[in-house]
Amino acid sequence: MTEAPKRDERLSVDEALRRILDRVSTTPLTEMTPLSAALGRTLAADLAALRTQPPFAVSAMDGYAVRSADLSALPVRLRQIGESAAGHGFAGDVGPGETVRIFTGAPVPTGADAILIQENARRVDGWVEPTRPVAAGLYVRRAGIDFSEGEVLLSKGTRLSPGAIALAAAMNHAAAPVSRRPRVAILATGDELALPGEAARADQIVSSNVYAVAALVEEAGGEPLDLGLAPDDLDALDAAIARAKSLDCDVLVTSGGASVGDHDLVRPALERAGMTLDFWRIRLRPGAPLLFGGLGRMSVLGLPGNPVSAIVGAILFLRPLVRALSGDPQAGADRSDAAILGADVGANDLRQDFLRATLAPQPNGPPVATPFSSQDSSLLSVLAKAQCLIVRPSEAPQARAGDPCRILRIPGVA
Repeated sequence: MTEAPKRDERLSVDEALRRILDRVSTTPLTEMTPLSAALGRTLAADLAALRTQPPFAVSAMDGYAVRSADLSALPVRLRQIGESAAGHGFAGDVGPGETVRIFTGAPVPTGADAILIQENARRVDGWVEPTRPVAAGLYVRRAGIDFSEGEVLLSKGTRLSPGAIALAAAMNHAAAPVSRRPRVAILATGDELALPGEAARADQIVSSNVYAVAALVEEAGGEPLDLGLAPDDLDALDAAIARAKSLDCDVLVTSGGASVGDHDLVRPALERAGMTLDFWRIRLRPGAPLLFGGLGRMSVLGLPGNPVSAIVGAILFLRPLVRALSGDPQAGADRSDAAILGADVGANDLRQDFLRATLAPQPNGPPVATPFSSQDSSLLSVLAKAQCLIVRPSEAPQARAGDPCRILRIPGVA
């Protein structure tokens, strides 16, 4: 009797991400941060305007503040009675037959309802002769045209971009309530690793994963903490894990040592420190040996040692985790975009593939994503040239150049 094939119990990428984000508290710690240091931070509360913008009607052009009714029948002469400049408004009223010289951004005087641009006016001995009529409201930015006091313009969960910071400042906020930056401890493991710039032995390689992972953490809004290198030794791993706990980290990320070899000691070290394992190994290429669990309130993410596998795993799982810990309600949202394949790709097995590819914009339609011919998970030179990852679902059939596909843009590249 033929034995039935064993069921693949590895998690899908989507299920793994769901379980990672399920550990995140819905109420992150908050702090007030000056706008000068708020770039990339996530608002922890709605932000309402503390004043109206603009607080008064202002001129959109250089010219003359006029009563439109005075220009209904030309020719006409208007007596100039003063001047209004930005920061130095005219204090009086504009009456019939009168005008005030005005500059862009200056308050529109009471009584005036339009701006006669200077190109359409002649000045003669203190009088102004319009050459064209104007409609009421022309070139006048009314008070509150941008926003009004009390209006909520930035909502909780907004990631503060340069534009959002400018808006908060215009709303008269000097600081904003933001979620505390998640603290992410990063530990590279393995006897084979040497630090960049050090004299490496012939049987060693230079550690690179920590730098890419730290950059992704910072880009996502977290605070990376480098725990250095740990050899394949349980005591050394114990000490590094204890340090991550003592630093009150939200996440501990390890790189390497998460497979099943005799020298893969990360999982045993974590388990004897008290980690509750959630899952290990997922249907992913590159990066199937990926570990996730909890150590008290600290989440633990064990990435593979191969550089590309580690970086892809960090993009797919660590980046959304940091965003969720930062209070982003869309942390787990689908970030993929539509594209067109630039080359044929073969049929896929049970694993979901993420193929490194270049991206070429097209004048009409989605960009073209062309995978590199070599997808070996150790090739950092290929990853550095890549602009996106082509997403190939589990058991996807062969696809041809010109077929539609989905891509994930690599953070900081495209």
